[in-house]
Amino acid sequence: METPQHFGDENLSREDAAVRASAIDLDTIEVDLDVRSASDPSREDFTTQSTLRFASSVEETWVDFLGAAVDEVEINGEPHAVDWDGARVRLTGLGAQNTVRIRARGCYSRSGEGLHRFTDPVDGAVYLYTQYEPADSRRVYPCFEQPDLKARWTFHVTASSAGVVLSGGAETSRAEVDDGVRVSFAETPLLSSYVTAVAVGPYHRVDGVWRGARQTVDLGVLCRASLAEHLDAEEILDITRRGLDFFTSAFDQDYPWGKYDQIFVPEYNLGAMENPGLVTFTEAYVFRGAATVAQREARSNTILHEMAHMWFGDLVTMRWWDDLWLKESFADFMGTHANVATGLFPDAWVTFASRRKGWAYVQDQLPTTHPIVADIPDLEAAKLNFDGITYAKGASVLKQLVGFVGEDAFFRGAQRYFATHAYGNTTLADLLSALEEASGRDLRSWSAAWLETTGLPTLTAERAPLALVQDVARPHTVRTGLWDDEGGRLVARGDVVVDLFGERTVADAPVLPDVALIIPNIDDRSYAKVRLDDRSLAAVVGGLSTMPDAVARGVVWAALWNAVRDGELAASAYLAIAARHAPREAHPALLADVLAHAAFAVRHYVPDAERVATAAAWLEGAWSAMSEAEPGSDAQLIWARAVGGAAELCADRASEMTAILASESSAPEGLPFDPELRWGWLFGLVASGAAGVDQIEAEAERDATASGRTARLAALAARPEASVRREGWLAAWDDSSLTNDHLDATIRGVRAGESRRLIADRDGDYFDRILPVWRSRSIEIAARLVRGLFPATPDTSAVDSWLETNPDAPGSLRRIVIEQRDHLARDLRVRAAQPGVSDL
Repeated sequence: METPQHFGDENLSREDAAVRASAIDLDTIEVDLDVRSASDPSREDFTTQSTLRFASSVEETWVDFLGAAVDEVEINGEPHAVDWDGARVRLTGLGAQNTVRIRARGCYSRSGEGLHRFTDPVDGAVYLYTQYEPADSRRVYPCFEQPDLKARWTFHVTASSAGVVLSGGAETSRAEVDDGVRVSFAETPLLSSYVTAVAVGPYHRVDGVWRGARQTVDLGVLCRASLAEHLDAEEILDITRRGLDFFTSAFDQDYPWGKYDQIFVPEYNLGAMENPGLVTFTEAYVFRGAATVAQREARSNTILHEMAHMWFGDLVTMRWWDDLWLKESFADFMGTHANVATGLFPDAWVTFASRRKGWAYVQDQLPTTHPIVADIPDLEAAKLNFDGITYAKGASVLKQLVGFVGEDAFFRGAQRYFATHAYGNTTLADLLSALEEASGRDLRSWSAAWLETTGLPTLTAERAPLALVQDVARPHTVRTGLWDDEGGRLVARGDVVVDLFGERTVADAPVLPDVALIIPNIDDRSYAKVRLDDRSLAAVVGGLSTMPDAVARGVVWAALWNAVRDGELAASAYLAIAARHAPREAHPALLADVLAHAAFAVRHYVPDAERVATAAAWLEGAWSAMSEAEPGSDAQLIWARAVGGAAELCADRASEMTAILASESSAPEGLPFDPELRWGWLFGLVASGAAGVDQIEAEAERDATASGRTARLAALAARPEASVRREGWLAAWDDSSLTNDHLDATIRGVRAGESRRLIADRDGDYFDRILPVWRSRSIEIAARLVRGLFPATPDTSAVDSWLETNPDAPGSLRRIVIEQRDHLARDLRVRAAQPGVSDL
């Protein structure tokens, strides 16, 4: 049966999933994939077969599959007519025990969903890997696509004989077949469909082993062959061994999945994915050039985050996506906690305070914010809930919870949770019960206050007497730091702990010194925005970089940025503080975040009439800081990257940048001009009109890699000519051959520099296109288009009109549009408020 013209509904509702789960008792799924066609660029399909064994209390149900065709359906040994609507294969005549075999043809992906196919421009090698979360295994094999229908899986993969063939289980046999090899893998323990995995291709592999107290685990680290020289496998293996030491001890639970392969793959949509036995990562973590400590810390955090999922998420899985936080919030917390506990990156909580919580604060102030324990009615909603609330806010309140119940009790509770629910599915109540038993505390009120509400409190301090005020009453304990100016340096004078319940709480403390600076939440333990009073702000302006405590500096930098976003501190004031103190900021992650915020302020919050002068001043400041930074330091590299971004809006340093790109001997001493930095500078020069096609093509010839090819697309689309930008804008919407990475590159080029005047005439077309593209493209691609090409109009009337006239548009599409409208409205509101905002 060929693909029908009218596709069935790809979405799956929570209610439909619950009905199916109540009727099906799934035992095993055996998958047989034949991907020998992957090396033929004219072939878009592959053969796939699933054999599902399950008990059923109903005579009819369905199996999920998205692909090119369903060719055969056999139920209990009898052929059945194929009844497939493009999304669901209908099964009828079921008995109490069933064996269902479905043979079909899947489609190779270019969007990073399902089975992604990539051809390396360096050597022509073809690579395959899978990515499924939350519901894309059905693009590769027929299955029951919901987390609470777990199965024991057996995989057989037939591929060309050259290269690696992997799945989550260990290889059990290998047999030669025509034009290839058929590899079989060990049956897995019970797994949800979205964490099964396959990878095929000539991947470079480095082997290792971890020897724990009770088990030995084979390790593997893999990447494309053309990236092998850049793979620092020994550091990755060291992180892996330390992580396994920590988690198996902390959770009192052996690693459950046999082997532990980690594979870095091209054109990946996520940071990583926790497929047990075969964890996939973005190739961005294979550093082709210089990498700062902050970048290496981020990679370590991601490795440990995915490792935590081996227990939180894989061993014990949420019943439905409402409780997505049961895996993502915990893994986000555990990644940072383990980075510190293992001694890998002792300052990881500083980065968390600046980067992860900043993401959560932005998300939690959108009109579409949701509780950590969210209401997820269907799969489309689940896809969009992999956001700052589920990850970073959830991790933030878990950090509070650990402080509340104590670290020992928290881990005892986790151990109870895993012991009770191993290989099963759970809800919020199951975890709270385990933590309550271990800690002896009632956590229902804590859950109601933090997990089941939206928004965040803003904390301000009052003086004489010291009191903390929160605009949203939440129960939490806040440590408030007292700092004074001592000869031009800010020095800590102690702190005060205040238990907050209501809107205003006077500190129960002896007489306190009259200090220059009061910082609520000084240790970043709580989840709240901090607002500095005027005297504290003045102290920060003078001495921020003299504070020796990086966490405290991170809290202050975040407070300043949040004040800018809320229109209470002028963008020019933030830029002035950054210009004064960022060159002396010693923590690489804080420095990178401050510079990113400064660049955002120039683009979004500075009034139009002042942007040219402000952009020039920011470029000059970044150039000066780069030139004066310690040669070879992280700071030098971070400032150099900032120069590339600043050059998009100002060409004042174009001649010097062009000369350095032509002859790196004229570059500042110690600055590594790797391909990423070279492309960053060239992109800035192109966007501002200071470089063109000849320079782009020369750089692409110099960097004839997949990354270079993608960077070339972005640079070509960034040329500041209306015809070029419009061509790129149309290609993004209409060229379905663009891969996920190439689509992003095209959008980046179209939006580069002062893009508004070049594509303003596309605004109406945008609103005409978003609903059709949502219906015709995958949610991954459609969401990138709707977000990435949202028009930066001078008011919100066009988007308001679309929302008003499309009340029945899919809820997930409306959510993205509403969020983009809110970002636009904030830009306009903050920009308009600048003349009246305090400017130091």
